[in-house]
Amino acid sequence: METNETAVNSIRHQVLLETAKLAWAGELEEKRDGIPYKIIPGPQARFRCCIYKEREIIRQRVRLAEGKCPTDRDSSNVIQVINAACEECPIASYLVTDNCRKCLGKACQRACSFGAISMGDARAYIDPMKCKECGKCAQACPYSAIAHLERPCKKACPVDAISYNEYGICVINENKCIACGSCVDRCPFGAIAPKVAMVSVINEIRAGKRVVAMLAPATEGQFGPGITMASWKTALKKVGFSDMVEVGLGGDMTAAAEAEEWAEAYKEGKKMTTSCCPAFVNMIRLHFPQLLDHMSTTVSPMCAVSRFLKMQDPQTVTVFIGPCMAKKSEAQDHGIEGNADYVMTYGEVRSMMYAKDIELEPEDNTYQESSTYGKRFGNSGGVTAAVLQCFEEMEEDVKPTVLKCNGAAECKKALLLLKVGRLPEDFVEGMACVGGCVGGPSKNMPEKDAKKTRDAMIGEADARRVHENLAALGADKVPMHR
Repeated sequence: METNETAVNSIRHQVLLETAKLAWAGELEEKRDGIPYKIIPGPQARFRCCIYKEREIIRQRVRLAEGKCPTDRDSSNVIQVINAACEECPIASYLVTDNCRKCLGKACQRACSFGAISMGDARAYIDPMKCKECGKCAQACPYSAIAHLERPCKKACPVDAISYNEYGICVINENKCIACGSCVDRCPFGAIAPKVAMVSVINEIRAGKRVVAMLAPATEGQFGPGITMASWKTALKKVGFSDMVEVGLGGDMTAAAEAEEWAEAYKEGKKMTTSCCPAFVNMIRLHFPQLLDHMSTTVSPMCAVSRFLKMQDPQTVTVFIGPCMAKKSEAQDHGIEGNADYVMTYGEVRSMMYAKDIELEPEDNTYQESSTYGKRFGNSGGVTAAVLQCFEEMEEDVKPTVLKCNGAAECKKALLLLKVGRLPEDFVEGMACVGGCVGGPSKNMPEKDAKKTRDAMIGEADARRVHENLAALGADKVPMHR
């Protein structure tokens, strides 16, 4: 059975694939306008009211695939709304159901302070233009006849960054959005989507530049037991990348630097938070700016590996690949020197591969550039485990208590406690996605489905220590702070 998610992903993939084919051929500029007609040939509509609307949605998706806003609106926000696709949800949040009996007391009407409720022939009616969504009518109704229909995107947003305009179109407050991608994951119409760096990356490769892929630690286990880091390295080099590096190495680099920072803070009695998860960092910057002094200044594993590569060759173009959308916003932060030039999700980079008929193929699980602690950075609690391991290697007598926040709701609660001075723990590990990066919005499979394979694959890695690994690869010389 085809679900909403399957149908939406199918359309996304078709758009990315056709865009990638033209970009590889150097024909995107002259042939992009033909993509909507190829995907929606007509004469009958498949999903919407007419083929013209469907083609307009495809046209806006192509713009996103090129890294542009879906319309001519100028916005630097990573997460964008495809206006043409965002029209099917009801405008009203509160609706009167058939349970309404038009009772004599008219409790709903009396409870409304805004004159939004009138009595129709069969039941009460709520005027969506007057309704303030206070919910008092639903609470007052003795028959529970008023339903609260909260849109999936709004419900999923952990920072209340989504509202609607007078036409019912989703509006993202860019001063609140932490780019976590939860709304993208939940919209049943695929009307919210991120900007894509695919075309830019293809152009960099076609220009003959040294483009190096950096593969997220969350990758292992996401594509089945036969698809290893070596599988990815082979496929990405076939596509045209000059090389691939495990970002688990960056996890080792970040853990070592953060351990030094935590040890110093612990001795001073100062509470600190991690800075690896970009959505968590965005949450602090936008919603708890008074806590910035408590946030670690250590750069993320993505940035660490990018700096490592650029230290070897300043002309290297670095591309992070993983399940995270918030990484796109981190790469856009020009205040972080040496960070990744581009960020792509698994689906985006695989569209580049499919456009050249390249598939991931099984290979032995022998390729390793990071310790198992760096590999576990993609799991909730993985950062803490790596830092504690570094304390042991450094022979630091530090035994801190750490609050491991699994998901944006837990992150928000922890930051509120820290803000009011009631956080009992010494440190906070913040992961905006439930499960950590392995639960990111662009994951290939659910965390639980991948866990057994992931554990088995990481279990086959050698037992190298964090500092030992960094020294062997020369990664211990990289500047690790913002």
